[in-house]
Amino acid sequence: MSRRALALMVAGFLTVVLALFGAMLPVPYVALSPGPTENTIGDANGKPVITIDGHQTYPTDGKLSLVTVAYQGGPDNRLDLLTALRGWANPSIAVVPEEAIFPRTSSLEQVEQENTQEMSDSQQWATAAALNALKVPIEESVSVAQTDKGAPADGKLKPGDVIIAVDGTPVTALESVATAVQKHKAGDPVKFTVRRGGSSTDVTLTAGKADDGRTVVGVRMQTSYKFPFKVDISVGDVGGPSAGLMFSLGIYDKLTPGSITGGKSVAGTGTIDPAGNVGPIGGIEQKMVGAKAAGATVFLTPADNCGDAVKAVPQGLRLVKVETLSGAIKALDTLRTGSGDVPACTAG
Repeated sequence: MSRRALALMVAGFLTVVLALFGAMLPVPYVALSPGPTENTIGDANGKPVITIDGHQTYPTDGKLSLVTVAYQGGPDNRLDLLTALRGWANPSIAVVPEEAIFPRTSSLEQVEQENTQEMSDSQQWATAAALNALKVPIEESVSVAQTDKGAPADGKLKPGDVIIAVDGTPVTALESVATAVQKHKAGDPVKFTVRRGGSSTDVTLTAGKADDGRTVVGVRMQTSYKFPFKVDISVGDVGGPSAGLMFSLGIYDKLTPGSITGGKSVAGTGTIDPAGNVGPIGGIEQKMVGAKAAGATVFLTPADNCGDAVKAVPQGLRLVKVETLSGAIKALDTLRTGSGDVPACTAG
C-alpha cells in the first residue's frame, strides 16, 4: 500500500471516529415530543380519572382527552448531538434550549416541584370553574402556600394555615392581605389571625422591607376552596397547569345529563382559572400530534395559541378556538347539535 493511500485511510478512519465521538457529545437542549393522552371522562390505570362522591353523576360517552408533552434531556440527562439532530429533522419534535424548560435559577427538583404544584392548583381551579359554571356554591379562603426562608413569617406561619384576618380586618381575597401589610412600615408588628388544626390562633410578625422598598412578611398565599362534595382527579405522573380546561369539561360532563361530546373524540388543552378563563400553554404542536394519534377529530385550542396551531395542525383535526369554559361548552353543544357556527382558529 502506498504511503498516500495509507495516509488517506488513516485520515478517513480518524474522521469517522471524530464524527462518532462528536455525535455522542452532550448538548444543552431538550427534545419535546407528543406525550400520552388521558380521557378525563374515562379510566386511567384501572380507575376513573375523575371520581365524584356526594353528588349525582350521569353517564358519558365519547372522549374528552387531555394531551401532554414528553421531554428528553435536561441538566441531569443531556441529549447527545445525534439525538438533537434527529429531533430537528422531525416536524413532530421540537428541540429547544435547555433553559427554556429548566431555568438556570431553578434546580431540576424545583422545576418538578413547581410542575406538581401547578397540576394540583389546576385541579382545584378546574373544579371551582366547573362548579361555578353550574351555579354550585363553593367556599373560598386564603391560605399559606409557603414562607420565604429567613423572612418574618418563616417558622411562624405554616403551609395550610387559613388566614382569617390581618390586624383584626377579615381577609376576603389574596389582595386584601397584601393591602393590610402595606399599611405598615418595616419593624412594625403585624397580627395574623389564622385557622390551624381546627382552631384559631394569633401570630404576630415583625414587618420587613423588600429590595424594592415594599413592606413584606415573606408569606406566599393561595386561594383554597371548600367544595360541597368530593371531586378527585387522578392522572398519574403528569405535571403542569395545561390540563385545566379538560378537567373542567370532564367534571361538568359528569355532573350534567347527556353527553357534551355527542360521542365524538375531543381533545384539548389550556389553563383554567376559577372564573373559567382559558389561558395559553406551551407545546401546542406536539399536543396536536398526540391528539390526532389518539383518534381525536376535534381539538379545543386556547385563543392565544391559535396562530401557532393553524400552522401545524394535522390533517383531519378540527381546531376550535376557546377563551372560556362556557365558550367551550357552547362550542361542543353546537358541534353536537349542528345548530350554528363554531369559533375556529385562524392564521391571523
